[in-house]
Amino acid sequence: MIQQYEEKLLTLIDQTVETASDDELFAGGYLRGHISLSAAKCELEGIANVTQMNDLVEKSLADAQTELAPADQVIVKAMWDQLQQSALSS
Repeated sequence: MIQQYEEKLLTLIDQTVETASDDELFAGGYLRGHISLSAAKCELEGIANVTQMNDLVEKSLADAQTELAPADQVIVKAMWDQLQQSALSS
């Protein structure tokens, strides 16, 4: 379940590459790492719940908040919200 969800999120990011702005490309690349790390952690810990994976991504983003300027944080958060919504509705 988690691997399929991760693949869906990464595919959604990949699908935006051709039309994405520079900010969106940055956010997508940044999110890929957090998504993949969170999915790997879920697998290691035996977590199969998508909501729990989303929580791990949110925690990872919060823990790394100082890496980004406030404007970049807004862009990354907006893309993460959009990805979750798209992945869960499809």
